[in-house]
Amino acid sequence: MNVLLIPEDFRNDQYMLAPLFSGLLNICGKPNANVRVCLDPLLGGVSEAMKTERLDEIVARYDGMVDIYVLCVDRDGRRGREEALAVLEGKYSVNRHFFCVAAIEELEAWLLAAHDLPSEWRWQDIRSDVSVKEDFYEPFAKLRKVEYSPGQGRKILGQAMKGKASRVVQRCSEELAPLLAKLQAAV
Repeated sequence: MNVLLIPEDFRNDQYMLAPLFSGLLNICGKPNANVRVCLDPLLGGVSEAMKTERLDEIVARYDGMVDIYVLCVDRDGRRGREEALAVLEGKYSVNRHFFCVAAIEELEAWLLAAHDLPSEWRWQDIRSDVSVKEDFYEPFAKLRKVEYSPGQGRKILGQAMKGKASRVVQRCSEELAPLLAKLQAAV
């Protein structure tokens, strides 16, 4: 099984998405799934990642080689983003498995969900913060002394996501539980 993850910007997102989706597919009974992050083209932001011209290009390039596509973007506090993603999912799900998900509020929340956090941090505050990266992830990376490693610590900290995918789904159930159900149905 080949899964292609389409991030809004792979440069940092790849370190979080690949281990998380390997863990999710393990939950689905596919521990040997080939999970790849789309590195070409570099989309460079949510607006580019959600353009049909860019998605057409990706699907044309990878169709026949990919069993499941997953477009992953940050919600960034925009409540209408899920509806726009649902439209894209409907368009690209014809004759293929194409799923879309918006991280609430940023992908870094998923990474933090895999870890034991400082006792003074409240999970509700992390989930509601539109600047999770700056307000929680960066201080956490500094606390763990990994901020100068690849992906500003995301590579090292992201590795925990594979083994703790169930915990990440539980903590981020609003967006990840429905996605996990779609993955389970597809495999």
